[in-house]
Amino acid sequence: MADVLNGKPYPSTPQELFKSITAQGEIVRSLKAEKAPKDEIDSAVKQLLSLKVNYKEVTGQDYNADSPPTNSKPDESGEPGTTEGEEDFVDPWTVQTSSAKGIDYDKLIVRFGSSKIDKALVDRIEKVIGQKPHHFLRRGIFFSHRDMNNILDAYENKKPFYLYTGRGPSSEAMHVGHLIPFIFTKWLQDVFNVPLVIQMTDDEKYLWKELTLEQAYGYTIENAKDIIACGFDINKTFIFSDLEYMGSSPSFYKNVVKIQKHVTFNQVKGIFGFSDSDCIGKISFPAIQAAPSFSNSFPQIFKDRTDIQCLIPCAIDQDPYFRMTRDVAPKIGYPKPALLHSSFFPALQGAQTKMSASDPNSSIFLTDTAKQIKNKVNKHAFSGGKDTVEEHRQFGGNCDIDVSFMYLTFFLEDDDKLEQIRQDYTSGAMLTGELKKTLIEVLQPLIANHQARRKEITEDIVKQFMTPRKLFYDFQ
Repeated sequence: MADVLNGKPYPSTPQELFKSITAQGEIVRSLKAEKAPKDEIDSAVKQLLSLKVNYKEVTGQDYNADSPPTNSKPDESGEPGTTEGEEDFVDPWTVQTSSAKGIDYDKLIVRFGSSKIDKALVDRIEKVIGQKPHHFLRRGIFFSHRDMNNILDAYENKKPFYLYTGRGPSSEAMHVGHLIPFIFTKWLQDVFNVPLVIQMTDDEKYLWKELTLEQAYGYTIENAKDIIACGFDINKTFIFSDLEYMGSSPSFYKNVVKIQKHVTFNQVKGIFGFSDSDCIGKISFPAIQAAPSFSNSFPQIFKDRTDIQCLIPCAIDQDPYFRMTRDVAPKIGYPKPALLHSSFFPALQGAQTKMSASDPNSSIFLTDTAKQIKNKVNKHAFSGGKDTVEEHRQFGGNCDIDVSFMYLTFFLEDDDKLEQIRQDYTSGAMLTGELKKTLIEVLQPLIANHQARRKEITEDIVKQFMTPRKLFYDFQ
């Protein structure tokens, strides 16, 4: 059988092959449903079977739609190999790793072509802002960047820039992992004193999920309350719903169209893995997520200025959107956005497990009570400890895979205390139960304080944040 698909060589990695098989299967089903000519269906089926044969040759396993590849084909010794098949898979909708330690971020930096946030950059940020950098920077939670030095240059030269981040509102309840970009963005806004726009991609969630438009917009309002509860300044922050704002802002929509004109269907297929059977809404959506990267999308804030650079703090899985944006920007006469990438927040069951809003035990949700937090951590937090107290005292625990310790790196601000916990747990002086107790004592007040602030956020306050308006700053 041919080793080409739509005129191109077959994908070489298990993950790419898996996606190609899934897409080709959808094509076959579509052709059969449309009662296409028999030779056309037969050709599509032949391609599908050929892909599945290729998949088995690469992975050593039959294709299973419910089991995406994580490990490579075993080598001659019968042990799993260390070829590309074991590499992590990251895109805006899927994050997969077979390692209990989580994603290998150094490899991801190389694959995505971004730059590591090294000590020299953290030191420069400290010098520029005149204070200790956020612990997310000090601990490598935000670990990768694009053009952050350009942002620091602009700040030192008193040139303006602005912040842009977002949230895809797929459920009413957010979990603690969703807070990470907002906690950090709040800090950036405070130390640099710059405007912030927050995009609520309710249109995306309508296109990808089984939601009505009304449900998607309802989730936007509820999620906005949690975001506002992080402490954002209403005079410096504009939150907007795509479903609402794009219809009322000609400037925003004009930028969407400019971006759409300069990105081909082949490019979005290559970047995002879209198939011919994806709805056209998905294919056009990346331009909508790109548009807030350009200042004249918000004339009420920046007037007609097109030269104000944007800094985007986000999780690394969103980078494909902004690689596309950075490629388009010079073609339409705008500066490339800069980015700061965060690592992923692990599920309670371990770093190789995906958090899910449908599984209440996969994470700590912002609606959880103190008792629920305690029970979840004690019952479900994956432990790096040994099986018995005696073994643990002798050999110590593994902080690299222990979820309670991972969570503390996000939420315990005291560096010295965190390092002491690491040493005590690694040496066996601290037991798993004691580590979990420490995490519970950190999370309970954090969540309770957030809930208290959220209670104060009325529908009217949300409306004020989401009203297009001039902010605190003057742009000529």
